[in-house]
Amino acid sequence: MKIFDTMQRRKVDFVPIEEGRVSMYVCGPTVYNLIHIGNARPMIVFDTFRRYLEYKGYTVNYVSNFTDVDDKIINAAKAEGVAPEVISERYIKECKRDMADMNIKPATVHPQATKEIDGMIEMIQKLIDNGHAYVAEDGTVYFSVESDPDYGKLSHKNLDEMMSGLRSLKVSGEEQKKNPNDFVLWKPKKEGEPYWESPWCDGRPGWHIECSEMSRKYLGETIDIHAGGEDLIFPHHENEIAQSEGASGKPFCHYWMHNGFLNINNKKMSKSEGNFFTVRDITSQYDPMVLRLFILSAQYRTPLNFSKELMEQSKAAYERILNCTDKLKELSEKVEDRELSAEEQASLETVQGYVKAFEEAMEDDNNTANAESAVYEIIREANAGSSEASSKQYIQRLLEVIHALVDGVLGVRTDRKTEALNEEVERLIEERGQARKARDFARADAIRQQLLDMGIVLEDTREGVKWKRV
Repeated sequence: MKIFDTMQRRKVDFVPIEEGRVSMYVCGPTVYNLIHIGNARPMIVFDTFRRYLEYKGYTVNYVSNFTDVDDKIINAAKAEGVAPEVISERYIKECKRDMADMNIKPATVHPQATKEIDGMIEMIQKLIDNGHAYVAEDGTVYFSVESDPDYGKLSHKNLDEMMSGLRSLKVSGEEQKKNPNDFVLWKPKKEGEPYWESPWCDGRPGWHIECSEMSRKYLGETIDIHAGGEDLIFPHHENEIAQSEGASGKPFCHYWMHNGFLNINNKKMSKSEGNFFTVRDITSQYDPMVLRLFILSAQYRTPLNFSKELMEQSKAAYERILNCTDKLKELSEKVEDRELSAEEQASLETVQGYVKAFEEAMEDDNNTANAESAVYEIIREANAGSSEASSKQYIQRLLEVIHALVDGVLGVRTDRKTEALNEEVERLIEERGQARKARDFARADAIRQQLLDMGIVLEDTREGVKWKRV
């Protein structure tokens, strides 16, 4: 298996620290509002990668945090006149709901920053003791970037260039830094903000130290994979490396994976542009599995453009998958339980070739776009090869393959949601049936169109009328 490692800027062979086990940390959201579709991309992408590792037999210790102390949370709390933890707990709950809707597996651990403060204080003290951090007069603790000769190795930024770019940008409070690039590990409390006691001052941690400590606590001092959006490469992940390696004296992470940005109609998503969408906005219009298929339709490191047209394409693709699995499940209850025919054996060999293509795509730096293409070939073969004349073995094998790759690895549910029809729809379907019996086809067609306008498509089969929402 190959992974594109951000630090090395190339694809490299993935070799875990411990055979058969993978330690993986993915930066989670700051919980001050509903998550947006930009948050959804790393969640879905790296959940899928985790699923593939598990499909290949690895045990994955997957840690993804919630940042539950932050200026945005504090500001939202002040605006509502509530405590910050009211905001963070509300949106952790809402985030977990959205993640469940998108079929994102719960992490092995979802640590919260506010519950790990003691460990952060201990790590900061180690950095001070090791000569990597210093305490300013007001109790602020800074990491000294000049103490780390490798600072900038992830982002490939030159410290001298960073310094020249920042010398003219000092703001109030910055004058106590020894170097403009030094970053905060601990900061003094402000009026009306949450704070914790520390050896330096009452205050709260800087953002970067949170992930260093939570990764160390739940995965160890050296981990296999650290992942997140490419906007986190600098300064967040760069600073994590400096902190973690400065405290432990050991390499922090072997592989760095970063997903590309998600744009809206070829523009950066922003509230000022009026193109800012939460996951809830999208899943109110589309099945969450459509969003998941869309996110996985591009290789994760490339920019991904969100548009209604592309979502409609993913919706149609999802419907093809559901129609195929519906057909196979229905056939499995009818077909004869007999040995595979020569034609069926040949068809399954063809399918196995597509399974191999799927695995090769996933082994090539989590290329879900090519993996999806292999799935659509399996769907095409299943549709072409299955009928009431098929054997039960053949149908069940097709279902097993689709379930393993689509449900299991891509995380796309293939069980169609069962929905209760409301009384009006039930009445119209019954009335249409009566009209057909009376050979009043004009009325029957009018009712079909009325139902279509309501988003209900009818299909007349030998087993009776079937329906689905569009």
